[in-house]
Amino acid sequence: MSANKVLKLIKDKNVEFLDLRFTDPKGKLQHLTMDTSVVDEDMLNEGVFFDGSSIAGWKAINESDMILKPDLSKQIIDPFTSHTTLNLFCDIFDAVKKTPYERDPRGIAKKAEAYLKKTGIGDKAFFGPEPEFFVFDDVRYKNEMNETSFMIDSKEGPYNTGKIYENGNMGHRPPVKGGYFPVPPVDSEQDMRSEYLKSLKEVGVKVEKHHHEVAPSQHELGMYFGTLTDQADNVQLYKYVVHMVTNSFGKTATFMPKPIKGDNGSGMHVHQSIWKANKAIFSGDKYAGLSDTALHYIGGILKHAKAINAFSNATTNSYKRLIPGFEAPVLLAYSARNRSASCRIPITLNKNGARCEIRFPDAAGNPYLTFASMLMAGLDGIKNKINPGKSFDKDLYSLSEDEVKNIPTVCGSLREAMENLDKDRKFLTQGDVFTDDQIDAYIALKFEEIYNLEHTPHPMEFEMYYSC
Repeated sequence: MSANKVLKLIKDKNVEFLDLRFTDPKGKLQHLTMDTSVVDEDMLNEGVFFDGSSIAGWKAINESDMILKPDLSKQIIDPFTSHTTLNLFCDIFDAVKKTPYERDPRGIAKKAEAYLKKTGIGDKAFFGPEPEFFVFDDVRYKNEMNETSFMIDSKEGPYNTGKIYENGNMGHRPPVKGGYFPVPPVDSEQDMRSEYLKSLKEVGVKVEKHHHEVAPSQHELGMYFGTLTDQADNVQLYKYVVHMVTNSFGKTATFMPKPIKGDNGSGMHVHQSIWKANKAIFSGDKYAGLSDTALHYIGGILKHAKAINAFSNATTNSYKRLIPGFEAPVLLAYSARNRSASCRIPITLNKNGARCEIRFPDAAGNPYLTFASMLMAGLDGIKNKINPGKSFDKDLYSLSEDEVKNIPTVCGSLREAMENLDKDRKFLTQGDVFTDDQIDAYIALKFEEIYNLEHTPHPMEFEMYYSC
């Protein structure tokens, strides 16, 4: 869409504010709001200067000027603001060079899509993410020199079966691992999830379904697949809508992967495929109806999975989900239908639906970097014909200790993920999609989180060691 058409939309819809949105390296959506009285064609085409030094992992204070350049192709009238507001996603440009900033996650996603075309392997990479999240009624946490604690509460929580409520305890709630799929009143958030889908449609996301997830208080919304950058935008819209709708219900939502001990965590399974000249190149006559190209793509992801973890499982909390016993896809293996594998090949009714589903990511990190890193790993697998090894069609959780020990696993900690990213980065820097500068800055940023956790005493340590 041209700047003139955006200006006409602002006039026709009586838009009062223009909200310029971008994503920081950690994956958090940020914004700057402009009064529409100062918005003109030059601003929409050239962008707006802002201070990049205030964003963790970006510019230093002595080189802080950057440009927010609006992407005019996607206009969103915000359904949550009291004043009519138009939201535009933005790319980040260097203010001096007037070129895309190499640490901008959205810019990296766009470069990954361009690199795909340059290789000649395909024209489009399609991604279908499935972000999961928890909804609570109350969340409190504290981190002081002499005290650390957290407390969560949800009326759906099985820990509340004996709680006294002013209007009575109705008793209908899912048990541990029992949320998939009882009808209301056990599923207490049917109406709220419907409101999520309604709001997602309002912001232009094509939706499919919603349902309660395995754990009490855990949910998932279904949206249609799309191209890489566009779908990363949609994940950001998904998270924004979930937070805002939940807040309007007087509750709080989190995409933190493992907020509750002893039950399933939240992941973000990601379906992936590549097309060329309107043909699904993952479709073939090999294992589970896949092509050699698809199997090599899987081989690339399995080979580079520990480096991908740095983006796809980008929090210290991510690795409290990636443990055996809670349906977490820890083992780096692929299988048709088998949901215990980290790569599943879904059943399809149409050969155009041939795809792989990577199951170890979660939604707490940066979707642009997560999707781009997986595409780059898959392309490396295709270019180098990486064999994914044998498939596993039985339940991987039922394997003996001897059978499991020879199967590689995802990382066990964020520190391990960063160390693997540091030493296995060449597949990412092909075509200058990721750069060493961006990777180094990202690792440094994440090590701040690692140090924060590693240097803080934990209540469990007092239980285990205080009387030693």
